[in-house]
Amino acid sequence: SAWTVEREFDGRTSLITEPEDGRMPPMTPEGQKRREAEAAKRFGRADGPEDRRLQERCITYGSPQLTAGYQSYYQILQTPTEVAFLTEMIHDVRVIHLEARPHIPPAIRGWLGDSRGRWEGGTLLVDTSNYKPSAFMSISSEQLHVTERFSRVDAETLKYEVTINDPATWMKPWSYTMLWKRLSKPVYEYACHEGNIGLAGILSGARADDRAENHQK
Repeated sequence: SAWTVEREFDGRTSLITEPEDGRMPPMTPEGQKRREAEAAKRFGRADGPEDRRLQERCITYGSPQLTAGYQSYYQILQTPTEVAFLTEMIHDVRVIHLEARPHIPPAIRGWLGDSRGRWEGGTLLVDTSNYKPSAFMSISSEQLHVTERFSRVDAETLKYEVTINDPATWMKPWSYTMLWKRLSKPVYEYACHEGNIGLAGILSGARADDRAENHQK
């Protein structure tokens, strides 16, 4: 709470709008194995930084980003040909191209994917593919395809609707909706690498456990 500025919550019991029960659909056997492997890494003993989660290594929180709480602001910048989303967390910048052009070749993949947008009236529709594995929720596959809609509810509220389609991870597509409130607070620098003592502590603690085990043998 010391790191979180005042914010509003709409009180819904679930962000998920599809399926209607507000729950994620079942995972595929392949997706379940990836989730179990990710949990083993998260709670297991790391041999090196590669064994830890992307956000702990200051690489990315993935896309679409589901972080909430401290340092979860977005700054939106718009030009005639692009819309850019600057996230306060790990200062990712996601660029959405508005010009009519195809996605980049599928062999080229990124943590934020490759986004193409177009306007339908006052709504921005965004189609994103070309994700690296684990780009979303640390468990998604290369088949991840994301569709987003950005529209204004009023002068101070942006409605953000997302559909997740990853047939190698979930049995069927699912959707969620978030409401973003306009604020005048500044977006501060997120100097993740400069202050990332947490990762050093995780690794040094793992080595201390190794030494303790070896001493007992």
